[in-house]
Amino acid sequence: MLIRELMTRNPITVSHDTSVPDALRLMREKKVRRLPVLDSHKRLVGIVSDKDLLHAEPSPATTLAVWEIPELLGKLKVEKVMTRDVITIGEETPLEEAARIMADKKIGGLPVMQGGNLVGIITETDLFKALLELLGGRRPGVRVAVAVPAVKGELSKITTAIFGAGGNIVGIGMKGILGSYGDTAEVVLKVQDVAQDTLVAALRPVVSEIMDVREISNAA
Repeated sequence: MLIRELMTRNPITVSHDTSVPDALRLMREKKVRRLPVLDSHKRLVGIVSDKDLLHAEPSPATTLAVWEIPELLGKLKVEKVMTRDVITIGEETPLEEAARIMADKKIGGLPVMQGGNLVGIITETDLFKALLELLGGRRPGVRVAVAVPAVKGELSKITTAIFGAGGNIVGIGMKGILGSYGDTAEVVLKVQDVAQDTLVAALRPVVSEIMDVREISNAA
């Protein structure tokens, strides 16, 4: 999967001189948690999150009179609280690279650029949706987690056994392949068109351990 397949195109943006209350109001109306910030020439100059805006509000311990707070916030502009050094990606970036950047940098969204133009945004919610799709989370079937030696060729043995039993793999995830987590790898599969007992019998000779198996019938 590439980012262009998952991103939100034409994302909601704000101007650098938008007030904090107006930006918060826009987030709540559009149900988004971050907004790219553009200058008067429509160039990306920052990104602001709901946390940035909420932290800009006066604390309960403020000495301001209650009627002074709205006036103060009305004068506070997004450019004063936004993140200026924005990490961006291109629309041809692979999904896993965007996920790595977001995890390493501890950020929840990345503006997507084409040349110097903002063309989209990818968020942690989009990554969750992609993970759901990869693991077959919306499809009924038998979900099975197996442990195998973390060496080359083990995945081929598993898929061959499943196809031999008449099963159809509709979701797959792997952890620890080729020993990055030790000597054992974990493979999770969603399989259709085969009974649970038949699938277990087919897999048992080619895996080290069947860690979990269950029928998922209410996926939607």
